[in-house]
Amino acid sequence: MKKLLYLIPLAIACLFSCKQQSSPTVAEYFAPVDSGVQVAGIKMVSIQTPVGKFRVWTKRFGNNPRIKVLLLHGGPAMTHEYMECFESFFPKEGFEMIEYDQLGSYYSDQPRDSSLWTTPRFVEEVEQVRKALNLDSSNFYLLGNSWGGILAMEYALKYQKNLKGLIVCNMMASIPAYEKYNLVLRNQMRKSLVDSLQNYEAKGMYKDTTYQSLVIKEYYNKHLCRLPEWPDPVNRAFKHVNEEIYVMMQGPSEFKTGGRLLHWDITNRLKEITIPTLMVGAKYDTMDPNYMKWMSTQVKNGKSLYCPNGSHLAMWDDQQVFMNGVIGFIKDVDVGK
Repeated sequence: MKKLLYLIPLAIACLFSCKQQSSPTVAEYFAPVDSGVQVAGIKMVSIQTPVGKFRVWTKRFGNNPRIKVLLLHGGPAMTHEYMECFESFFPKEGFEMIEYDQLGSYYSDQPRDSSLWTTPRFVEEVEQVRKALNLDSSNFYLLGNSWGGILAMEYALKYQKNLKGLIVCNMMASIPAYEKYNLVLRNQMRKSLVDSLQNYEAKGMYKDTTYQSLVIKEYYNKHLCRLPEWPDPVNRAFKHVNEEIYVMMQGPSEFKTGGRLLHWDITNRLKEITIPTLMVGAKYDTMDPNYMKWMSTQVKNGKSLYCPNGSHLAMWDDQQVFMNGVIGFIKDVDVGK
């Protein structure tokens, strides 16, 4: 009997250790995937659209058959550049990661046909990228920030059978709810500032330098990225934004919603997402952190991460909390916890 009692914990330990997977060696992680001239992991992926074929830019870091994370940038029509901070964290964990510029963004083809800029069309684009990069339900994690969070959730609603895990960063499941919270933040500003902003907006003067400087100083620096000096990758992403697509889908600014996404709302469909899902919110975000936490209770296998010092780009201004939480989630899913 004593021998049996002694063996039980050993058996449990064995079961757990068997579930743990060994990380790839350095040689395995950096092994080339494509033959021929090596191009730093960059691959132009061909995609088919209703108006023809185009190419989108991707860049792969490392090689891990178990953990492959595809990053979806915000905007719409920003770039992968502001997500380059993941390069300092994922590779050292042995995670394979893929940066990606969506169609219309700076490093990808930029067709002018306005019929392309719809959420369903972008979902099909992500699916084509997945196939081209050989990602599947045994290894595919999708991480989206802001608009990328919308795209990630929409992709999961149609193709979650291809996913192992979903990470939604700083994006509510409803643009009307986001706009309502936007008004809450706006009402926290001094009245003279709000009056000035409304005066410019009423005249459609969103490009006016004074209006833009007010938005950046009073809103972006408090709710988009709170670092005293914005990092170079963030500045490059803003420099390279495709404003035509951004305004068409999002509206004139993060501060003033509009465009084709104005009525987007999947609140009642969150329950359809059954894969392990992490919802990331932040105290100073343009998105309501309490709503983000609530979202984690609506999906079937949800978890929430709160960044107490972060804003919309919590990956930068609350970096350790953000990265530790995201990395911990991926590791937990990897071992089936």
